[in-house]
Amino acid sequence: MNTQHLAFGHFEFIAENGCLLRDDRPVAIGARGASLLAVLLAAQGGVVSKSALMDAVWPGLAVEESNLSVQIAALRKLLGPASDGGEWIVTVPRLGYRFSGRVETASDGADSGWHARAEPNPGIAVLPFENLGGDTEKQYLADGIADDLIIALTRFRWLRVASRGASFARWNGSRDPRTVGVELGVNFLVDGAIRYTGDRIRISVHLADAARGATVWSEHYDLQLAEIFAVQDAIAERIAAAIEPELLLRHGLAVAPHTGNITAWDLVRQGTFNFHKVSQPTHLLARRFFREAAELDPMLPEAQIWRARVNAGLIAYGWTDDPAADGQEGLTAALRAIYLDARNPYSHYALAIVSAYTGRADQAILAAERSIELGSSFALGHLVLGMARLFSGDAAGARKLLSRGLELNPHDPQNGVWFSLLMLARFFSDDVEGALAVGHTALKARPDWPALMRLQACYHMATGNIEQARRFAAAAKGIPESAGDALGPFRDGNQQWATRLSGLLQEAER
Repeated sequence: MNTQHLAFGHFEFIAENGCLLRDDRPVAIGARGASLLAVLLAAQGGVVSKSALMDAVWPGLAVEESNLSVQIAALRKLLGPASDGGEWIVTVPRLGYRFSGRVETASDGADSGWHARAEPNPGIAVLPFENLGGDTEKQYLADGIADDLIIALTRFRWLRVASRGASFARWNGSRDPRTVGVELGVNFLVDGAIRYTGDRIRISVHLADAARGATVWSEHYDLQLAEIFAVQDAIAERIAAAIEPELLLRHGLAVAPHTGNITAWDLVRQGTFNFHKVSQPTHLLARRFFREAAELDPMLPEAQIWRARVNAGLIAYGWTDDPAADGQEGLTAALRAIYLDARNPYSHYALAIVSAYTGRADQAILAAERSIELGSSFALGHLVLGMARLFSGDAAGARKLLSRGLELNPHDPQNGVWFSLLMLARFFSDDVEGALAVGHTALKARPDWPALMRLQACYHMATGNIEQARRFAAAAKGIPESAGDALGPFRDGNQQWATRLSGLLQEAER
């Protein structure tokens, strides 16, 4: 299938899936912005009426004209000034808007070279949600949930999110998920349903592999109708957290081998694939990829973000011979990432995690707080803020943050560390039973993590369950130590707590 690509200035736009790229890199345009841009570009410089634009963005809904003005302003800000210094989108008084600027059309045929550049990130499409309540007047709620999920998912910069118009049209035309996935060029599909019972609503969400039709993740939410507009971000965050590891594994394997003709983005993808394997050799290999990506494209923030994260990981797990040098490299990379993309919560997370493992708890707290300000449902922001507060001795303050982060991010390959931190936060805020309960859940996710078993041994010993404590201590000794427990800063900053744990573990190992 040949798909048209519309190029203007430094941008290229694929109307089929709402993908916008600036200098071959994806831009988080959002579903409504993509719909507006598609209609304006299709008019080929002609005036598009306000009513036509509103119908394209909010089909079948009655909305105030001020909403259109807000969306136009946001799109103008995203695109920046045109090549001549003016606006890409011009207001035509009393009529509407038109796109000003030269637009070139290309195809993704075999000779264009576009296909290799247009898919740097895996794609996802949100299909219409089914209204199971039988009340056709409330169909707008089902459509609204899908719309808000599309908008929320565009915040995740490693995802290409198909526009509402494209995904809804393809679904209504075929009702075959695999066909929709192929036509939209996406890897994953989200669908769902809503059902009403009195003043309550149940939202069911299903995430599927578009090619295989296999379920990746599913969940349901029961809530009051009045709460409906508070849940979309949480659902989107959970979807993203559920599929990120699988995306990295699957698409990392598909990255072309290093031939010398490779982009910085390709190198970042190969690095993230190795990073999530969580071993010393793969972390060191990932760092090589991130360093090379940063050298190849010094303006790519993702290269700096991952370079900071991998150095923090090497320090945390004790996989470095020079933690001071690696810490300095990580800090430099994180600060560079913020300089390049200060609105990206991952940039500030990178600074927070490196700061936490280089003895800078205060800086880690500030950076983590900034990452959450940029994305209130950003899971890693909550987790690293909880970590920094725990490292600084605030167990009670860390509990809620770590719990929230794990709720949003249940499938991260490195959750063994986050679970350990939550167990410690509960234990040292006088909730031993809660610590044991978290440990039970943690061992389901990471049965190969000796640190979790040692902590369980300590907590059982604290409750007087000596037999169980000794069982966990013995089990921990029987598992190979592939990494440190990543709790060095906790022990360094909280000597009294560390001494108590050491004493409990010694008793359990007798």
